[in-house]
Amino acid sequence: QVQLVESGGGLVQAGGSLRVSCTASGRTFSSYAMGWFRQAPEKEREFVGAIRWSGGKTYYADSVKGRFTISRDNAKNTVYLQMNSLKPEDTGVYYCAATYDFGSFELGPNDYDYWGQGTQVTVSS
Repeated sequence: QVQLVESGGGLVQAGGSLRVSCTASGRTFSSYAMGWFRQAPEKEREFVGAIRWSGGKTYYADSVKGRFTISRDNAKNTVYLQMNSLKPEDTGVYYCAATYDFGSFELGPNDYDYWGQGTQVTVSS
């Protein structure tokens, strides 16, 4: 049974930093890509970034490029989203998701097969 469990959300002031984690279990993820999405109230879930488990190549949405960094720890089966220079518009529930890696980054929520429960990130102004 595949499980993705996020942790590390919280409340931070604008300009601050936060790191959220996603620990995966239930299968071997070496052939998968892990994505991060976020959803603000009354808005659609939007792509934040993704990382290929094999090789570690990353891809980011323009809105977070240069501020957010995704990394992974193979030994811990954990993916991290380091968020710096946070803005109030970064507020939302952050989800990690997994999809089989076919060689190109998937940007749509429907392209992902497994999801975590989400963790709230709130950035105050």
